[in-house]
Amino acid sequence: MATANDIFDEFLTDRGHETETPSWEEDYNKKRCPECGGLHDTSAVECSVCGWVPN
Repeated sequence: MATANDIFDEFLTDRGHETETPSWEEDYNKKRCPECGGLHDTSAVECSVCGWVPN
């Protein structure tokens, strides 16, 4: 059975929006925060610039 989140994600996807869960972007040997673009070591679990944390 579909959850409310599944239905909402389908609604957004049908209208051209992305519904993927954001995660770290990779830039050479560093992690890049998808929110502010801050660069961190590969061991980082939280952005030290804006405080973003992957879900």
